[in-house]
Amino acid sequence: MTVTSSRTTPATSTPEGAPRRRARRPIRWSRGATYTALVVGLLLTLMPFIWMALGSFKTQGELLQRPITWWPQNPTLDNYERWLSQLNYGQYFTNSIVVAVAVVLGNIVFCSMVGYALAKMSFPGKRVLFALVMLTLMVPGVVTLVPMFVLVSNMGLVNTYPALILPFLAGPLGVFLMRQFMLGIPDALIEAARIDGAGEFRVFFRIVLPQCGPPLATLSILTFLGSWNNFLWPLVVAQTENMYTLPVALSLYSVGSNGTYYGLLMAGSVLVVTPILILFLFLQRYFVQGIAMTGIK
Repeated sequence: MTVTSSRTTPATSTPEGAPRRRARRPIRWSRGATYTALVVGLLLTLMPFIWMALGSFKTQGELLQRPITWWPQNPTLDNYERWLSQLNYGQYFTNSIVVAVAVVLGNIVFCSMVGYALAKMSFPGKRVLFALVMLTLMVPGVVTLVPMFVLVSNMGLVNTYPALILPFLAGPLGVFLMRQFMLGIPDALIEAARIDGAGEFRVFFRIVLPQCGPPLATLSILTFLGSWNNFLWPLVVAQTENMYTLPVALSLYSVGSNGTYYGLLMAGSVLVVTPILILFLFLQRYFVQGIAMTGIK
């Protein structure tokens, strides 16, 4: 007796090998709204910089006229010419570069050393020392301004490069950043180097430091930015024109007894901001990577 199956093939089934139609995904309006909000936020962020760059090519009269104009009616390079030829811009730029580079190199070396000691070495008072480092993050820089000036003055360093550099050779933020990253380096790697007879300095410079590229780039950008834009301390200790940094010169020469020279101020601001933008464009990949890899452990 032949038994027939009662099952039937569904009408919606597709033949084997036939292409399947993909279900249409609904339009995600939230993604479009997010991109729109980001674009608007970007434009609002860039607007002051665009206004500053365009204003640097305007005359004083055009900057003061109402209604305001976005594009320069009579573009001029007088503001830049005055900075580059009359106001000794080269000396101010050199001072800022020397101070910023020295401070960056000092932070790279000393913050890395302290971070390594706090992350990978055992010694009495380690927790107390780290707590003190974290507490210094909460102390405003203005509080230490007078004691630092008295100390520098007693050492006879006022109006010198050491006065501009030495107080900032190591910072608590850099120590914290390097310590947090070095906590992620395997202890077995360091112990193996010690067993092979390597000293602590060799372990630090040959094993640990080469692995710290992203946090070092992040530390370099943050330190360079802070040193380049530092205004109050150089204003106090730099007492002659040949020791002025760019922010100090920008403040002193853009504001006169008869008013503010807005064109000169904007041109100087462009000259101050441009090196930082160039540095960030070259190191932005390492900066983002360093921030992402440096977590709280």
